[in-house]
Parts: sequence; structure tokens; C-alpha cells
Amino acid sequence: MMKAEDNQDLPLFAGLGADLSAKPEESIEASSKDAGSDFGKYIVYVDESGDHGMQSIDETYPVFVLAFCVFHKRHYGEKVVPSLEMFKFKHFGHDQIVLHENEIRKEKGVFRIFPTRAHRNRFMDELTSIIEDHHFILISCVIDKRRLKEQQSTQSNPYHVALRYCLETLYEFLEKKTEHKHLTHVVVEQRGKREDDVLELEFRRICDGVNKQEIAFPFEVLFSDKKAMSSGLQLADLVARPIGLHVLRPEQPNRAFEVLKTKFFCAGGRETVGQNFEDWGLKIHPPLEKRKAPVILTEAVAPTGNSQST
Repeated sequence: MMKAEDNQDLPLFAGLGADLSAKPEESIEASSKDAGSDFGKYIVYVDESGDHGMQSIDETYPVFVLAFCVFHKRHYGEKVVPSLEMFKFKHFGHDQIVLHENEIRKEKGVFRIFPTRAHRNRFMDELTSIIEDHHFILISCVIDKRRLKEQQSTQSNPYHVALRYCLETLYEFLEKKTEHKHLTHVVVEQRGKREDDVLELEFRRICDGVNKQEIAFPFEVLFSDKKAMSSGLQLADLVARPIGLHVLRPEQPNRAFEVLKTKFFCAGGRETVGQNFEDWGLKIHPPLEKRKAPVILTEAVAPTGNSQST
């Protein structure tokens, strides 16, 4: 015979209704501990720009860019995702839109919505502001395929070279945050079974100890369907090309990169945001040869004042 309590409605999320006054972050952390999980506080979204093939090189864009966007989960869930959703509601009336940098830039498909240049500029300004106003750490590697081909064989895989650097740097960042012993998920977009299998194999090889630290990384790769409309993957897609353009043409004005400079993992932490990120959050491979300052022969002059060597 059914007891009276058996007829009661069960909560959809059992255990979460006990304390509705708890803060979201407290609920998340408490639930994780109760479940006995060891998930880290950060989530990583990955995208790329350019072709990683070495047989033919596009001279107009001869680079391959891999970009890691590292978000604190609480900030991502509470701030980033709602902000991007409201942006879509404002401009499209719904959120069933995937923001692709290539389609936005070329005004293809659903992005043929701009009646005037002013309208398009406002759209881009708002999107740039979302990237500028929200916190995430940027780790990226740019492969110059022309120089890679000159120095190595065409068998070198730019994606694998960039992946190893980015994973090594991700570990260094998490180590500074004392999160390096917790499981961190790295989300990439699906490209096809064969390519995904090859990528997963290389990812696991690096994480098993084939890295400069020669230790195991507690990372797990997740392959996301292109239709998933992940906010993190969309933002990663938006940042990859501006990084490549900056490396390719550093003298050209690049407003997007100026915003991204403050996101790169850098030496000195918060005190040097926007500086000293080369070879930290931004790696260029093969490394660029640093120019030596020209030697100017002049007559010896006795120093005056407080001189500083350069």
C-alpha cells in the first residue's frame, strides 16, 4: 500500500532546495564536495584561426592560431553567458544564433542585418565591450607556417605544436592559482571523427607527460557539437583571428587586439596587465629573431647625471 509521503512531489534537483538563501557559489562548491568531485574552478574554451595544413600555405594569412579562453566558472555562469544571451536578444530577437567571426566580418547569412555602416559599427562596439568588460585569461600560440616549413619538414603539425604550448602554459597558470591538482575540462569544437580522434590522441599524449614539465596534467578534453551554441566557444572564435592579424601585421591598427592585450597571461600578474605577455600568454613559433640594437661608434664622453643602461 502506498504511503502518504510516497505521494509527495519530489524536487527536480534533490538536495538543492534545502537552503534557498545560500549564494550560488556556495551551493556549487557545497554540491561538489558532497559529490566527492575534484573539479577545478576554471573551464577552458578553445578555437582556432587559419588552416593547420602544411602542404599549401595561404600567403594572405600564412599563420595558424590556437586560442585558449580560461574562465572562472562562477563568473562565466553568472556574468558572461547572460551578457551574451541579452546581446543576441537585442539584435536578433532570440538566442538561437551562433556568433562566428568569419560570418560577422563578411556579413554572411543571419549577419546580413545591418542597414547602415553605423548600425554595424554599433553591433561590433557592443560585442567588443562584452569581451572587454568580462574577465578571462587568454593563452594563445601563433604558428608562422612559412618559417616552420623552412626550419622543419612539412610533416610538422601546427595544431599539435600550438596545443602543447597552450597546455603547458595553462598548467602554469593553474599552478599559480593553486588549481593545478584539480580536474580542468578543455572544450573544443567537433571537426570530424578522424580529426577529433587524432587531436584527442595528441592531447592525451601531452597530458601523460610529453611536455616541458615532464609531468601528468589533470586535463580532460571535451568535444562540443557545432550546434551547442556554447558562449565560451563563441568568444574563443571571436578572439583568435585578431591575434593572428597582430602577429602578421603588427604595425596595422587592430582595436580588437588592443582589448585582448589585457587578457593575456603575463609575467607579473595583475600588476603588469597588458604588458610582458610575449612568451607567456602569447607564443610565436618559430620564435622571432630579436633585433640587436645598432652599434654606434662615437667618441668617449664622460657620463653626466644619473645614466641608465638600456
